[in-house]
Amino acid sequence: MNAPETGRPAGRLEQLEFDNSFAALPGEFYTRLAPLGLPHPYLVAASTDVAALLGIDPGEFQRPEFCEIFAGNRLPPGSDALAAVYSGHQFGIWAGQLGDGRAHLLGGLRNAGGHWEIQLKGAGRTPYSRGADGRAVLRSSIREFLCSEAMAGLGIPTTRALSIVGADLPVRRESIETAAVVARVAPSFIRFGSFEHWSSRDRKAELRQLADYVIDTFRPQCREAANPYAALLADVAHRTGELMAHWMAVGFMHGVMNTDNMSILGLTLDYGPFGFMEAFDAGHICNHSDTHGRYTFRNQPHVAQWNLYRLADALLPLIGKPTLAQGAVDEHFGPAFEARFEQLMCAKLGFRAALDDDEAFIGETFGFLQQHRPDFTQFFRALSKLPATVDPEKQAKTDAPLRDMFVDRAACDAWLANWRARLAQTPWEDDARQAVMLAANPKYVLRNWLAEVAIRKAQDKDFSEIERLLACLRRPCDEQSEFEQYAALPPDWANGLEVSCSS
Repeated sequence: MNAPETGRPAGRLEQLEFDNSFAALPGEFYTRLAPLGLPHPYLVAASTDVAALLGIDPGEFQRPEFCEIFAGNRLPPGSDALAAVYSGHQFGIWAGQLGDGRAHLLGGLRNAGGHWEIQLKGAGRTPYSRGADGRAVLRSSIREFLCSEAMAGLGIPTTRALSIVGADLPVRRESIETAAVVARVAPSFIRFGSFEHWSSRDRKAELRQLADYVIDTFRPQCREAANPYAALLADVAHRTGELMAHWMAVGFMHGVMNTDNMSILGLTLDYGPFGFMEAFDAGHICNHSDTHGRYTFRNQPHVAQWNLYRLADALLPLIGKPTLAQGAVDEHFGPAFEARFEQLMCAKLGFRAALDDDEAFIGETFGFLQQHRPDFTQFFRALSKLPATVDPEKQAKTDAPLRDMFVDRAACDAWLANWRARLAQTPWEDDARQAVMLAANPKYVLRNWLAEVAIRKAQDKDFSEIERLLACLRRPCDEQSEFEQYAALPPDWANGLEVSCSS
């Protein structure tokens, strides 16, 4: 998915026009401080699509000033660097005050393409670091950069990533690694936990200021409602429901859905121990740190709703009535999730028009996948290419690309028979149906083993694999013969890969 046009020619770094609307809030919302930066920084990767969003000429990537600015060594003219405070629930437990412990908001831009904030992740300690070093490592920075752009390519609401700047500065995690800074881009980085912070302190004035800022800056239509704050909560619930549907439809697992990692704008926020489903298991845990399995694949919609209830609790002093707050969640999250998920799944399955029984068929399909554990992405991609009708004598050969994923081929044949019977209820030409399915079923997702290959090469100062993956993942549904190997199952060496909250 290409970046939208900004309506202005790309320019130089010195031409960035900051308006810093978040920094105009009172000082209680943040601490102003400059990033710590990196010694002798070098460019690891940069996204031309995100540069276009910001109005930056990609030629600027080659200037020394680019690395200096996006490593945090110097501030661009007009910026107003700060670290924001927030609180939140982590793994379902109230954690109290948190905040940007290793992130510095450089400032906000406004152009014809919208409102964009630039945040440096890994640029040193802040008052909210809680004893940590405030750094990010190259490994996790590559994962965040690539997944941000991969999700954008899939059409899923997400924060973006402009660049990774690295340095040879040693950083201790499980072992000694090197430091890096990711330049993250989003309309806003305000989280559910930003509201929980003020509500937990009984600071209604600040709570109202924050809600008014979000409404006036991003959701002005809520101001027209009888209760603007209930309307804001309803909007967040709706967008979060649709976001969960997108995650589930592509097999994405966030891994750490704490309330401080939930965007008030319904964006995918904070890429740490994420994963894309391979051999299907609805109970899969992608985060090695999630010892109790709170954030399994199947739990994501439930956790999102639980998080929305925490946001409703936080906004209750402004909304006024508990029934109104709960209703804003209940009446918008579930319907948005179910409607968008069914829409996405009908496209993945090639249904021309929805029927009343589709919900049951979709449920049966996930049960079938759970029982037989094919690769999630490959299953739907192979299905996209099958015909709606098949000669019984040629069926085994025609369906081989899908049947060969199953030990129990008879079970696959039975499911395919039901699928074809459903297609016959709303028939259309194979070419048109297959085009819709291929556009809904990506061939390429950011599998952990692909990221790991790029990371290992980058640790030896070879950044070419990051660039290749970025080029592939911006068009995930296209056939790209030069990247065929990226659609493969994980190699044997990758079976033991784990990601945790340090990733």
